[in-house]
Amino acid sequence: MSTNKPLPMPTGISAPFWNGLKEGRVTIPQCKSCGHWVFFPRRHCDKCWSQDLEWKEVKGTGTLYTYTLTRVPTMPDFADEMPQKMAVVELDEGVRINTTLIGLDEAEIAVGMRLKPVIDTVATDGTALLRFTAADKDIPARIDSTPAALAAAAEKAAETAAAAPRRQVRFDDEAAMKALVSENYSPWSNQVVVDQALIDEFASLSGDDYWIHTDPERARRQSPFGGTIAHGALVQVLQSRLTIPLDYEVVGFNNMVNYGSDRLRFPAPVPAGSRIHARSRVKSVEKLPKGMQMTMEIVTHVVGSERPSVINDLVILYM
Repeated sequence: MSTNKPLPMPTGISAPFWNGLKEGRVTIPQCKSCGHWVFFPRRHCDKCWSQDLEWKEVKGTGTLYTYTLTRVPTMPDFADEMPQKMAVVELDEGVRINTTLIGLDEAEIAVGMRLKPVIDTVATDGTALLRFTAADKDIPARIDSTPAALAAAAEKAAETAAAAPRRQVRFDDEAAMKALVSENYSPWSNQVVVDQALIDEFASLSGDDYWIHTDPERARRQSPFGGTIAHGALVQVLQSRLTIPLDYEVVGFNNMVNYGSDRLRFPAPVPAGSRIHARSRVKSVEKLPKGMQMTMEIVTHVVGSERPSVINDLVILYM
């Protein structure tokens, strides 16, 4: 989850709801005069107009009142949630809450289905959002969707994939090397969180401290991206931290030289706080007097984004 995503801004009226979620509880106001449940939070009962309200914990169970699927993110930061399953849930107490559904395929969603709450921690300060899933789904009541937690889960999956047996291809076997050329990409790598601290560190090392990278407040006001973004060069360099699970291993060479890139493009931004991952394909193989030259296309994406943030045609010479 990008740190540029808008997060709740509790007010004096709504703070008990958000604080309750931080503590793992769903709370809504109830009128002490007539017993009517009130939501969205306000100072008075919308039935009898009494201002004598009390916040009470509820189970949070309910039914799906309506929903819609969004496939185009309103901001690049929401790419990792596409398609978003936006919904209105009617709690058993009768109030309706705008939310998102998780853990459900599109074909599983139906108006009137029973739902249960899932409290999703989305920031390191404990800020949480109330989401919902089907009542019969085996999903914990509390989940952690902070960027670091999501990246750690992806890291475990990538480690499992990397441990799978790989076929060995000798670098001097021209036919076998050329057989690696493909239009199909590999599976995705592990994930790396590109947070503001990492961006600031790269700005200090490189000397590129332009405000669109290093000034979150100004970027929030003036940037077309709604916040700071990572340097393209930083995202390229981070490819070395992404372990792409290949089903082959080039062997038999004495030395391997990185010859640079035939093509390097930065088509899409990486908002601060985003998770990135990469995949690759062998684009070409050429036998040279010095050895075997492979061009590997490596594409790095913000998780969930169809458009790559870095396209790198990396040239490697095996000798």
